[in-house]
Order: sequence, then C-alpha cells, then structure tokens
Amino acid sequence: MAPSLDFSNWWPKDARKGTPVVVKMENPNYSVVEIDGPDAAFRPVEKSRGKNAKQVTWVLLLKAHRAVGCLAWIASFFWALLGTIKKRLIFRQDVAMASEKLGKGKLLFTVIKAFLVTSLTILAFEVVAYLNGWHYFRNPSLHIPRSTDIQGLLHLVYVTWLSVRADYIAPPIQALSKFCVALFLIQSVDRMILSLGCFWIKYKKIKPRIEGDPFKSDDVEGSAYEYPMVLVQIPMCNEREVYEQSISAVCQLDWPKDRLLVQVLDDSDDESIQYLIKAEVAKWNQKGVNIIYRHRLVRTGYKAGNLKSAMSCEYVQAYEFVAIFDADFQPNPDFLKQTVPHFKDNPDLGLVQARWTFVNKDENLLTRLQNINLCFHFEVEQQVNGVFLNFFGFNGTAGVWRIKALEESGGWLERTTVEDMDIAVRAHLNGWKFIFLNDVKVLCEVPESYEAYRKQQHRWHSGPMHLFRLCLPAIITSKIAIWKKANLILLFFLLRKLILPFYSFTLFCIILPLTMFVPEAELPVWVICYVPVFMSFLNILPSPKSFPFIVPYLLFENTMSVTKFNAMVSGLFQLGSSYEWVVTKKAGRSSESDLLASAERESKIMNQLQIQRGASESELSELNRLKEQKEAAPVPVKRVNKIYRKELTLAFLLLTASVRSLLSAQGVHFYFLLFQGVTFLLVGLDIIGEQMS
Repeated sequence: MAPSLDFSNWWPKDARKGTPVVVKMENPNYSVVEIDGPDAAFRPVEKSRGKNAKQVTWVLLLKAHRAVGCLAWIASFFWALLGTIKKRLIFRQDVAMASEKLGKGKLLFTVIKAFLVTSLTILAFEVVAYLNGWHYFRNPSLHIPRSTDIQGLLHLVYVTWLSVRADYIAPPIQALSKFCVALFLIQSVDRMILSLGCFWIKYKKIKPRIEGDPFKSDDVEGSAYEYPMVLVQIPMCNEREVYEQSISAVCQLDWPKDRLLVQVLDDSDDESIQYLIKAEVAKWNQKGVNIIYRHRLVRTGYKAGNLKSAMSCEYVQAYEFVAIFDADFQPNPDFLKQTVPHFKDNPDLGLVQARWTFVNKDENLLTRLQNINLCFHFEVEQQVNGVFLNFFGFNGTAGVWRIKALEESGGWLERTTVEDMDIAVRAHLNGWKFIFLNDVKVLCEVPESYEAYRKQQHRWHSGPMHLFRLCLPAIITSKIAIWKKANLILLFFLLRKLILPFYSFTLFCIILPLTMFVPEAELPVWVICYVPVFMSFLNILPSPKSFPFIVPYLLFENTMSVTKFNAMVSGLFQLGSSYEWVVTKKAGRSSESDLLASAERESKIMNQLQIQRGASESELSELNRLKEQKEAAPVPVKRVNKIYRKELTLAFLLLTASVRSLLSAQGVHFYFLLFQGVTFLLVGLDIIGEQMS
C-alpha cells in the first residue's frame, strides 16, 4: 500500500501564518478582498460578494418578473376555467347534457353521487373538529377520548364516527386497496416486460424481412402473373368527410390492375352521401380502376355484417388475399408490395398488420394524449406480441388477411362490436400466425372531440368483455398449447382488458379520495405518485416528443377510467350498451401529400371532362348531381359542448378530498387530488377537446 503524503495534518487548521495583507484598489468596479493567510487566497470566494448592487437588483427584478408571469398565467387559467364553468353550468350557453339511455351508467352515477354526499358530510365534521381543536385524526394511532372528556353532543357524534370508522369502515377499504395495489403492481410488471421486449427488438434489430424480390420472374411475358389476386375492401357508413380521400388512396395502390379489385362497402342511410360515393366510384372506374360499389338494403351486424355480405360474392373465390381499410385510412401506393410478399413461402401466416399514424395528432390536447396511447399500443404491445408470440389483436383496418384463414376460422361474425378481435382470436385458435410491420405506416385520424373519443373507447372496452364471455369455452376446449391458452385468458383478456380499467377506476377515483376521510386506510406515496409516473414514462417512450405532456397524460388516463370501467362492466354482464355501435366522427384531415395530389387533380379538369364524355348518361347524371350536392352543401353547425355528469361529480368528490388532505397537511395527496379533480372538471365540461392555439 502506498504511503500517504498528506502533510495537511502537521499544522493546525486554524493557525494563521504570515502577516495579513489588505489590498485596496482605487477603481470602484473592483471588490476589496482580505487575505488572512497563504491558504486563504485559494479558498473559493462567494459569488455574491463579486456582484455589485446593480447586478443584484437586475437579478431580483428578473426573478420577480418570472414569478409574476407564472402567477399571471395561473390566474388567467383559473379565470378562464371559472368563465367556462359560469357559461356552461350556470347560463348553459351552447351546452347540452350528455344523454344517458335507460339503465346505462345510472347505477355508476348513483354510486358516485352517494360517495360525494358522504364525503361532503364527513368533510363538514372534519372542519368543525379542526376548528374546535379535536385533532384526533392527525395522530398515527387513533385515540378515542374517555366519556369524561366529551365536550358536547357534536363532540360525541364525532367521537362515535371515529370509533365506527376505525372498527367497521377502515378494514374493508384497506382490504380493497391492497387488492387493487396488487393488481396495479401486476399490470405494471406486465408493462415493464413489454417495454423490455421492445428494447430487445430495437437492440437486436428484429423485424420481419422479405427475402429477395418475391415478384421477380424469368419469363418476361408472364411476369404479371407473379402477383397474387388481391381484394381491397373499404367499409364505410355516412362518411361524408373522408370517403373521397380513402377511395382515392386505395385506387392509387401500386398493383397490377388486372390482379386487384376494390370494393366500396357503403352502409350509409343518407341518400345524398350514397350519391357522392357512387359518383366517386364512377370517376375512378372511368380511369381504369377495377372498383365496385356495394350497398346493403338491410343494415344488420354493423361492420361485421357489411364485410360478411361482401365476402359472400361469387367473384371473391378468385382472390387469395383481402386488404381492409376503414373510411379515414389513406395507404401509401406501395402498401401491398410491403405486406403481401410476407405471405410467400409462409403457408401458416394468416394476417399481416400495419401500423397506424395520425394526420391530426397535434390538433389539440386530446389528440396528443391519444397519440401517446396508440404509439405505445403499436410499437410496444403489437410489435412485441407479434415477434415473440405471433399473435395480437387485429386492429380492424390497415391489414391484409389470407382469405383461406378467414374461411377456416368461421368468417366474420355479427355477435360482437369487436369483430376484428373476434376473428383474430378464432384464427389463433385454428393455428394461424400473425405478423406486425412497425415500419409500414398508414395515415388515419384520431377523434378530435371528447364525445367521439368517449364513444369509441366505450366500444373498444365493452366489446372485448362481451367477446371473452363468448370465446372462453372455445379457448378452454381448443387444441392449442396450454401456455397459449393462459396467454389468451390471463394476459390478453383479463389483465389488459378487465383488470386495467377496474383497478384504475377503483384505486384512483374511489379509494384514494375515501382514504382522505379514513386515514387508517391511507395509500402510500409510491402508489399514487412514483409508480404511476414511472409507468407513464414508459408509455411515453415510443413518442418522445410527448414528454412535456406526461402529467396531463397521467391525469387524463385516470379520468378515462370512468368510461372504461363502465364499458367493461356493461360488456362483462351483457348490458344494453354492450352491443351499441356509434360511428366515430371524423374531420376529414388530409396530409401534405394529399393536398398536393388534390391540387394536381384540379389541374387536370380538362382530362376529366374528356373522360366524362365517354361515360354513360346515368353516370353523367350522377356526376352532375354530385356538383349540385357540393354547391348546396349544408352550413357547418356550430359545435355544442356537452356536460358529462359522472365526470363532474367525480371532480367535486376529488376536490372535496383535496380539501380534507389539506387539513391533515398531506402535501403529495393534496396536489394529486387537486390536479386530478381539475382534470375531471375539464373533461366534464368538455374542454379537453378544444382547439389549441
């Protein structure tokens, strides 16, 4: 071991050596420094002593300016919020109450109202006890005073409440909270495993690849026959805003025209929209595209019934693959050349799913938060399950199916509103494999209003539970491996479709505010703060540009748990709303490439007129009617905001709990409840989907 050469201990530290020297400068811009000894010259000098009064003044003014700006922003936010509350709750300007069908959400709303009334009553007792100095609830160990210490009737009632709370109310809440925390941790572990799987895929650069040129042929004359027959279906219903761009994108797919057929499956009940779609189909038909318009007279089974009807046509037997695009999807021209080749030399492959990308993801705060969720769903959940399990839920669009896989799995069934998940589960039980292509992206839209998003999420969370009831016997009796059955039942359905909305709503919207009034069942800080923030961080990793929205994302996810929990219960117990399909409203957003293509089409009006001259009289009459429809287009109706009662009631419940946490000096709980209550208030007043400036 090397000897120590530190000689600093040889002299006392406080001993002064040498003569003190004072250096004075005549220039007032320099500071005066006193040197006590040879070591003092090398000691760090305080920075504040090197600043003159003018610099300090400017620093203080700058900090004061920032503080005033922050306070002004907060004040303006709350002033605008109060103005909106006054406008929508008191004066009811441009406001409509969200309609609740008989039995739908009534029970949940009644339970939340009961919790709110109980919380307000308990808060009144707590405030009176706090003002009178009865601070028993601050003590970690509850102390019940003796009868000689009772100061009055109100004090007696309060002490009785403390005793009942400790003996009868706290134990069941503690048991339920522990159960929800356990589910929360299990779901968090599942998210972490999926994220680690995604990191491993990125690190190893694992992805499905196409070997060579699958369409290359030595015979030049017969090269066209190397392309398989592909059917493209566009199901739609009253899609006035997006029908044109979706049909246009599909008709421009780079595929031999004699090997491609486009089916426009229109379920619209508005005759004006039917004529518009017919005219669009006639236009592309005149350009040489093999496209067919189909309209059902009896609209049953929603989207599943529409697809089932289309697949029953005799000419479909000549096709090997079918690609499906919803009305707002705009595939790139090379979509089929990036997806169909994966089926070659892979007879067990039944589905190739592409990723969604959103043209309006930056439209408002709601679309930004949706983008976070969907990016995690595709890049993490779908990609990891596709690579390691060869199974995931079909997203209903932007995918290519092998028609043989559809037929062997029973085809499209009308028994649920999630026909895409239904056919995926049945195909998996029949041994078919799936591939997810994260690099192939298809443009589409996300809902821009909370009303549309809420209805979409209700369908997405009630349908899987309804399907779980129907598929459970088939899963148990199927011949697939036991671990695949366990994955389907425990992970795919129970953990990600049932447990997630259950614990999220119960833990953060019911138990957490109640623990403010029952301190014996108080949740630890890591449950309400650290773990949720970490999970939100993992969810945002696939969309790094959304990191500034991590706090709004966490609060909004807890807010949406009300809708998801209600939908989960309705689907699990087959209530009336479990088989309800509402078409998601679209805005008809277009990308820059679509706008350029539109401008190019406008520049070719003369060519289109020449095409029209060769058309039949019926087609020309439809085109003329199209022009009249566009000229007489209805004036856009002013948006009417809706008030959502469950969200507003929960907002007041959380704000009430935040006041209670303030009395007991629980800082983290107070801020979480306050911000969560404000988020519920914004959602309940339909502010979350307002346009961003």
